[in-house]
Amino acid sequence: MLLRCSLRSHCNSLCQLRGELCPRFNPNMPSCGMHTKSKIVCAGTFYLFALIQVAAAAPPPDRCEYPPGLHDEISKKYPGTHLVGLADLEEYDRKLYRKDHGTRCPGLVHVNFYGDGKPTYALVLIAGENPKRRAQLVVAHQVGNDWEIRSLETTDGTPVVWRQGPGKYDGMYEEEQQILARNPVIVFCGYGSWAILYAWTGAEVKKIWLSD
Repeated sequence: MLLRCSLRSHCNSLCQLRGELCPRFNPNMPSCGMHTKSKIVCAGTFYLFALIQVAAAAPPPDRCEYPPGLHDEISKKYPGTHLVGLADLEEYDRKLYRKDHGTRCPGLVHVNFYGDGKPTYALVLIAGENPKRRAQLVVAHQVGNDWEIRSLETTDGTPVVWRQGPGKYDGMYEEEQQILARNPVIVFCGYGSWAILYAWTGAEVKKIWLSD
């Protein structure tokens, strides 16, 4: 009995010092100090959970950075456009892209398209908003201090681009010739609709439809 009175008195004293209402004494209940610590831990856990929720809801990081000097050339030749980023994709398309390509930029890929080892990039440039958005696939090839820019395709929507290795590729249509690519190729894809492959033959760009 003396022990219980002593514990209750100690609890009341601690609560009065902290300006808290002491709960009804229970010998099996933690002391006021433990009660306050539980509140602190609970508040910290809630704050951490809130931060995680905010991070999950935030747009994906933008990893679309032009190589030095190319941005100015693109801005002059294709004003009002920007590279396709992860945030531009619909949620389902973004999941498909990230499954295969991680957090890479869906609108920019370094590719040794011409086989000469010089800096070469395939870019998807978009302008406007859906459903009137226009997209253009271009290849930028650095020769000396200059950039040679070639347009390969123009379409609607928000397609993505990636590269694949050299090899033999068959199109989906009978009239298309098989492509035996000696250099890496470019794949231009509109998820759920179509995909086109481009290869450099040494004299010209050949393309075949992989899906339509």
